[in-house]
Amino acid sequence: MEENKNPCTEECESTAEQVVNEAEVESTEAEENETVKEADEKCSSKDKKKIKKAEAEIEKLNAELAEEKDKYMRLYAEYDNFRKRSAKEREGVFADAYCDALTQILPILDNLERAAQFSPEDAESPMAKGLELTLKSFIETMNKMGVYEIEALGKEFDPNLHNAVMHVDYETVGENQVVEVFMKGYAKGDKVLRYSMVKVAN
Repeated sequence: MEENKNPCTEECESTAEQVVNEAEVESTEAEENETVKEADEKCSSKDKKKIKKAEAEIEKLNAELAEEKDKYMRLYAEYDNFRKRSAKEREGVFADAYCDALTQILPILDNLERAAQFSPEDAESPMAKGLELTLKSFIETMNKMGVYEIEALGKEFDPNLHNAVMHVDYETVGENQVVEVFMKGYAKGDKVLRYSMVKVAN
């Protein structure tokens, strides 16, 4: 004969079992949490010291890195300045040597010009024509090298371009005007190779 089970009783037993299971789960979780907490408390003091030590080490390394980077940037800037200065000095040395060489050639040009100032009856001689062509070629070559005669005759005296060796009184010309050129001056660009030697009217 089957026992009559009360549905209410079965439900209560099921609920009771469920409550017991939940309580066991909660108890287990609480124990685990407590164990973890204890482990954290045990390890935390050691770990915190290690973490602080590691953080201090990182901070120190970052400071050293920033210092080395600053040194590198300064060194790079110094090197760049040195490189630019050296390049400028090399260019200056080359330009000075070039101008010195040109200055040494100018007396040859003076001599050719003096030789070309021959008398009119000699103007058609082969030698006179050869001198004229040589002088013309010489001047063209100097012009190609950037060397030009400084204009002086009839110009106002400029101490940056002219060297006055004589002063004379002229009523027909203006004051500080160049009236005669004793030796031609030459310049290459802004650099004067030789100043024009001139006579100036007061």
